[in-house]
Amino acid sequence: MSDGTTIDPNAIRESVSARYGALAENRTSNVVGAVCCGDGACCAENGCGSPLYGATMLEGVPSEAVQMSLGCGDPVGIASLQAGETVLDLGSGAGIDCFLAAKRVGETGKVIGVDMTPAMLTKANANKATAGVSNVDFRLGTIEALPVADASVDVILSNCVINLSPEKPAVFREAFRVLKSGGRVSISDIVTDGEFTPEQRRDMDQWTACLTGAIDVQDYTRLMAEAGFVAIEVVDKTDPGALIDRKPGMPHIFSARITARKP
Repeated sequence: MSDGTTIDPNAIRESVSARYGALAENRTSNVVGAVCCGDGACCAENGCGSPLYGATMLEGVPSEAVQMSLGCGDPVGIASLQAGETVLDLGSGAGIDCFLAAKRVGETGKVIGVDMTPAMLTKANANKATAGVSNVDFRLGTIEALPVADASVDVILSNCVINLSPEKPAVFREAFRVLKSGGRVSISDIVTDGEFTPEQRRDMDQWTACLTGAIDVQDYTRLMAEAGFVAIEVVDKTDPGALIDRKPGMPHIFSARITARKP
């Protein structure tokens, strides 16, 4: 299993933050096409990003958040959110999943979005002001060391972000820590059937494009189990290799939705 890399984890985080900071500040052309979460062809051919959400679902969500939807699925749609719940979004970006969750948990609920890129938080807070919502709180931090109290969250969401982490076991340990007993996770992420080579993993452009940081789906769910999660289920996934055009020698690549809960 190759869930790590010989690259310095801090170097990976810096590269990821730089890429998404540039997107938040519109320092690239074609924001959605630049990441999907990694590839323009993916967006055009497979419906990544905002097309994953129905028009009715997006009513009331700021257009800037919709336009900067950089995910690979719809974790909110399978989370079965209830009024009054506290929700945490790992890698919240411009806030689209936070705003969607906020509508479902209502005024008695709360949504926390954590992102490590200051420019994305600036964008998310601007979108929050536009939306006029009061039950969303955006926080600066990494998903490997969450700025969230123990056992304080009912549901964790994440959309095409955990694959970007160089320390995935820490992500799942932190997710387990902050969840209440009986809490659940709803994840959309890029996974593989097979392994990338060390050389492929050292390609920072491919890593930050949500590609070579992905790990085999069996390893992904095993790491979740090792962190303490139960009832782990891969809800669905795309056809092998359909998500992103692969270079020769790369494993099959999937966009999967994964659910689990804390005992």
